[in-house]
Amino acid sequence: MSAARDWPTAEGIERALRAALEPTQLEVIDESAAHAGHARADGLGRGTHFRVRIAAPALAGLSRVAAHRLVYDALKPAFAAGLHALAIEVLRN
Repeated sequence: MSAARDWPTAEGIERALRAALEPTQLEVIDESAAHAGHARADGLGRGTHFRVRIAAPALAGLSRVAAHRLVYDALKPAFAAGLHALAIEVLRN
């Protein structure tokens, strides 16, 4: 995900989150097609809008803002490559 043309994928986001946060539960859903026509959507419905459902020991006990910050930090390369919107649901084990 190093160049803008290397659009983020659900698989790439999953790999990054697994490497950074070692989640016990993880689901990554590409919702890009539903956002065609929105700002920063590429018009092709790819790699711009995702939903992440995650549970990880690293997120346990953190405030919502702190947990989201860790997820965003793990996905900085994806945002640089075109990820525009990320919905995060932190699950509790």
